[in-house]
Amino acid sequence: MSTPTSPAQGLPQARQGATLTTRDGVALYYKDWGAKDGQPIVFSHGWPLSSDSWESQMAFLADRGYRCIAHDRRGHGRSSQPWFGNDMDHYADDLAQLIEALDLENAVLVGFSTGGGEVARYVGRHGTKRVAGLVLVSAVPPLMLKTPDNPDGLPREVFDGIRAGSSSNRSQLYKDIASGPFFGFNRPVAAVSQGLIDAWWMQGMMAGYKNTYDSIKAFSETDFRDDLRKFDKPTLIIHGDDDQIVPIGASARAAAAIVKHAKLLVYPGAPHGLTDTHKDQVNHDLLAFIKG
Repeated sequence: MSTPTSPAQGLPQARQGATLTTRDGVALYYKDWGAKDGQPIVFSHGWPLSSDSWESQMAFLADRGYRCIAHDRRGHGRSSQPWFGNDMDHYADDLAQLIEALDLENAVLVGFSTGGGEVARYVGRHGTKRVAGLVLVSAVPPLMLKTPDNPDGLPREVFDGIRAGSSSNRSQLYKDIASGPFFGFNRPVAAVSQGLIDAWWMQGMMAGYKNTYDSIKAFSETDFRDDLRKFDKPTLIIHGDDDQIVPIGASARAAAAIVKHAKLLVYPGAPHGLTDTHKDQVNHDLLAFIKG
C-alpha cells in the first residue's frame, strides 16, 4: 500500500460535506476529510447509523495524511430516503458510484457491521481494481441468518423481533440496543456512556423508517460467501469476542476461513460497537494494516 502524504506536505483539512446523485436518483451525502492527495480510506457504516459513526477513525487517519471518505448509506443520515432499493446490491452499487465519481485508486475499504456486507458485495459486483486493502470490523459476512447450510447463524426470530420493535416503537428500540448489547453496556463491569447512547439513537432516528426496516432483511439474509471468495487483496478482520449483535463464530471466524490469507484480530471482551469502546486500539490496528 502506498505511503501517505505527510501533514507537512499537505495539511489535513475537513472539507464540507457534499452530495452525489446516483444513477437511480438517490442523493448520497458524503464526507471527504484529510489530504486530497493522500491514500483514500473509504468507510461504510453500520445499521441504522451514518458516516458520523466513523468520526474517531476518520479524524485519526486524516491527521496522519490519509484521505478519509465516508457516505451516509441511502435512506440513512443526510442521504435521501428512497422507497425502493434498500438492499445490498444497491448499497454496493452506490459505493461503487462514489468511488468512481471521486476517481479513487489504491483505496482501502473499511466496513463496520452492515457496512462490512456492503464492502463484501462491492467486491463481488465490482471487483478490486481500485482497491488496495479490505477491512471488516464487527461485520455481518458471511451470513447472519441460520439456514440448513449455515447452522451457526442466528434464528429468523431474532430478526423478526427487531422488525417488530422497529414497527411498534423504533425510537425505543434504538435506545434499548444502544444502552444494552451494542456497546456491551448490559454487562456488569461496563462503564456506561450516555453520550454514546444518545449519539447512536440520534443517528438512527435521522434514518428513514422504511429504509431501516428493509435493511434488517439486507443485513441478516444476504449471503456473502461468494463475495468473500473474490477477496484478492490484503484483508484485515477485527471482531470482539463478546459481540452480542453479530456473534463472532458465525461472522468473523467464518469469514476468515473463507478469505485467503485474511488476518483476524480478536479483541477479548469487546462488544459490537468497538470502534467507540476500543477506538484507540482500532485506530492503531487500522493504521498498521494500511501502512503494511
